[in-house]
Formats: sequence, structure tokens, C-alpha cells
Amino acid sequence: MRFFDRIIQRASQLYKTIVLAEGSDKRVLEAAKILTEKKVARVIVLGNREQVCRNLKALGAKTDEIEVIEPAASPKRREYAECLYEIRKAKGLTREEADRLVLDNLYFGTLMVKCGDADGMVAGAIHASADTIRPALQIIRAAEGFKTVSSLFFMARGEEVYLFADCGLVEYPTVDQLADIAVTTALTAIQFEVDPKIAMLSYSTKGSAKSEGSIKMAQATERTREKIKTFFGNDGRVLVDGELQFDAAFVPEVAAIKCPDSVLKGQAKVFIFPNLDAGNICYKAVQRLGNFEAYGPILQGLARPVNDLSRGCVPEDIVGAAAITAIQAQ
Repeated sequence: MRFFDRIIQRASQLYKTIVLAEGSDKRVLEAAKILTEKKVARVIVLGNREQVCRNLKALGAKTDEIEVIEPAASPKRREYAECLYEIRKAKGLTREEADRLVLDNLYFGTLMVKCGDADGMVAGAIHASADTIRPALQIIRAAEGFKTVSSLFFMARGEEVYLFADCGLVEYPTVDQLADIAVTTALTAIQFEVDPKIAMLSYSTKGSAKSEGSIKMAQATERTREKIKTFFGNDGRVLVDGELQFDAAFVPEVAAIKCPDSVLKGQAKVFIFPNLDAGNICYKAVQRLGNFEAYGPILQGLARPVNDLSRGCVPEDIVGAAAITAIQAQ
């Protein structure tokens, strides 16, 4: 079963409530229709109520099963504004600014998730990533035990699934940030039934080259091992090694030569990149040259799930992101 079908099946079993914040976009409404027809999630669409309902009807969507909320007319508007004010007043936010921000679909949707009125939110079809992610960082914040919110891509081809991180958010991660990224990606791997075997990638394998970058990845490996003990105890499934070149992490025959003592044995499923350049370039190369489907960027390390879309997305991408968000909310 392909990855997309698997996540649709799992999300349908959970049947979470997912907010689609961009009701003015036809792709989002098409995704809402699919999610509802397949019973993947309870769908809430944000936007101008009259316009959204009219456009959903034109698509043949089950409008009685899709909740449409117009932030300006919502009875929750004042409650959400007060919640936002309490969260951000120490940063200088005034009540007047909170009243204004809550009218923004992205802030309104994020506050729905924060206040428990929805299980997760998906946006980014018409907004830049920074605009989608900012409210989540300000309102929902990092999960307990983490300081770093990062992103990953699920790279899927047939039954093969690999996790690449960070490919979309943290530009030049520090040693501590790399450890956070590695452990949150391991948690994501377990959640999505991917073997949590983590490779900390470099152009060097076990000191074959010495540079600031390779030393950083070796240090990040040690820091990750410490965090693994804290989060997973003696769970022998979660393994990490580094610094490793990609072939030493992925090809057993190469691992046997370059790093025969590696716990991964060339069977890594989770790949942590040294910086955003490397991660972003690699996932796109694998997607295009290897005919992999790339699902992401998926945010991780947040206390509650909010996910970003590419502005070039199609309805199936939105459906996939919603299903992933539902599973993250479990």
C-alpha cells in the first residue's frame, strides 16, 4: 500500500477535526470535499461564509457535513482574542492588536487548535510559509522537552518511506537544535510506523574528514544519544549514528567497509541534514530523480499540529497534509 493510502486509512480511523484556513482557494474546497466524502476528518473551513458555502455547493460537496466559520462573525472571536492577548502580552501585544489579529484566518485557526476546538490546522496554499508558521510559533509553541520546531519531508515510493529533516525551516541548526530535530523526527517515525534508525549526515564518515561541519555533526550525534535516553529510555528501536556519509548510512555493503561498527548497518530510515541547503536540495533531487513522492514540509516539535503547504499544491497534497495532521494529533 502506498504511503498516501496508508495515511488516509489511519486518519479515517481517528476521524479528527481539521481546520482548513484558506476557504477562498478552490483547491482547499476540493480537498474539503474529498476529506468529507472519504470520511478522513471532520472539516472546518475558514472564510467568508456565504462565498465558501456557494463555492462548496458548486463543487458538489456535502455542505451539511462541512462546517464553515467566518472569523468576524464567530461567537468565539472574543474568547480567542483574549487567549491571544494573554499569550502575547509579555511581548507587547495590546488587546486592540489581538482583536485585529484574530480576524486573520491563520491566527483564528491556530487559536482554534490552541483552545481545543480543533485537532490541527493546515494552511499555506495561498500564504507564504512564514505567515503560516508564525502564528503556530507564537501561540502553540514547542512541545514540552523541546526548544526547536523543525520540518520534515516524508519521501515515499511504493512501500518505501524515509524521513528527511530539516528541509524547510531551520537554516543553520546548532548542535542542540540538531539533537532536537533528530529526536522529534524519531518520534514522528514511530508515530507513522517507520523504523526510527537515524543517520546524522555529513560529507565525512566517522572522522574521515575534519572540519567545523563534520565535527558539529559528530557532536550532534552524541547529544542526540543523550536525548534518546531521556525520551525513549532503553527502547532498542531508536538508533542513531554519525557523522555519516549518505552511502555509509544507506547501503549495507558500503557501511561494512566505511563504518563496520555502526549500529545502523547501512539501514537508516531517518536522515538528519547538517543545514537547510543540504536538506532542501537533497529532498528535491530524490523526488525528481528517484520518482519519490514528497509529503511536506511537515512541522514537528509543536505542542499541537499545524502544517504548511506549498503554494503550488494540488488538492491531493492538501488531503495528504490533513491526514498527516490528524495522525500527529493522535
